[in-house]
Amino acid sequence: MNILVIGGGGREHALVWKLKQSDAAKAIFCAPGNAGIQEEAECFPVSPTDIPDLLTLAREKAIDMAVVGPEAPLVAGIVDTFTAAGIPIIGPDRAAARLEGSKAFTKELLREAGVPTAPFETFDAPEKALKALNGKSYPLVVKADGLAAGKGVLIVRDRGEAEAAIRAIMLDKAFGEAGNRVVLEAFLEGEEASFIVLTDGETILPLASSQDHKRIHDGDVGPNTGGMGAYSPAPVVDAVLHDRIMKEVIEPVVETMNRRGTPFRGILYAGLMISDGTPHVLEFNVRMGDPETQPILFRMEGDLAETLLLLHHRQLHKAVLSWPSNAALCVVLASGGYPGNYEKGKVITGLEELAGRKDIKVFHAGTKRNESGAIVTNGGRVLGVTALAPDLSACREKAYQAIEAIHFEGMVYRKDIGLKGIQRLSASA
Repeated sequence: MNILVIGGGGREHALVWKLKQSDAAKAIFCAPGNAGIQEEAECFPVSPTDIPDLLTLAREKAIDMAVVGPEAPLVAGIVDTFTAAGIPIIGPDRAAARLEGSKAFTKELLREAGVPTAPFETFDAPEKALKALNGKSYPLVVKADGLAAGKGVLIVRDRGEAEAAIRAIMLDKAFGEAGNRVVLEAFLEGEEASFIVLTDGETILPLASSQDHKRIHDGDVGPNTGGMGAYSPAPVVDAVLHDRIMKEVIEPVVETMNRRGTPFRGILYAGLMISDGTPHVLEFNVRMGDPETQPILFRMEGDLAETLLLLHHRQLHKAVLSWPSNAALCVVLASGGYPGNYEKGKVITGLEELAGRKDIKVFHAGTKRNESGAIVTNGGRVLGVTALAPDLSACREKAYQAIEAIHFEGMVYRKDIGLKGIQRLSASA
């Protein structure tokens, strides 16, 4: 197969790396890619949201299967376009992609499906949202309805912060058109987990559990980011909870989408808050998570390309994937100032010291090669240093040792990735 991976971040690097291992993969292409992906696939400077040019590229390269990494092209309808052109593509169509494209849509669907989620209200006028703050308890969650690159969820501590958040989203358009509506949601206490499945609308194939770290600073403080690190498996998701998530969350949502006439076929990611043992849905994504993809695929045993092709042909029941009893952990190295303003073009050194290792893989996110051929920073999240080991403690130690070899000006990263899982394992031992 000629395979096209759409996107240019750490998630897409992990997808390219895993797809390349398939016996069925003849050639791997990526648009636009990054400096790391360029070493494993032929890259083309086409934006993930430039659907006409992506379709042209797919035709020129005789693509047998396209795999979409980021959410924006899915919400914009790339699957509808490629399907109409007869090119197999992995992901939900525009109607099903609303599960990520609109938080209000998702909350209403969860209510209809009887899936646990926090109480909420939706508003399309700022004055109504501000008035609704009367009598609210804090902390409170204020969400921009549309896509906001993982940054449109604000946890506010009092009335003043809530008013400021609503004004920033709806009046100042901090997240653009994503802020035309807001969702006000009760704050849930608990532990977060990421639960990702493949589905062809009938069969549901769960991937390994994982846990993301959204806040920029240690201890889960500071503004939300696209994700500062992740590990798999997530100890909070034991066998009992795994079954509950499937029965109480994933299956009802897939069934409700089918009943509505908008079947979901592709990759469904449930961001969960485990509160008093019950899985509550915080959000849905309609693609693999980033950085969860990196540790999940690093652990995965099986042919990803063949599995995704089976999904496309609605024969997912034939797929066989497995995860050994090991662990993987990814620490994101970010540019100074992220998720706010940051500089690009900082030279990255030390990557060659980690090349070729079986237990360490540095997935590139915001990188490129400059005119002199050096690898430089080109985004907020720059690299995902991912380690594989028999257990989470050993994983964590390997990852942070590997990071010591890498340097670029302004490099920042969290020092506590994995500690929550290790503490849970210790408490249950």
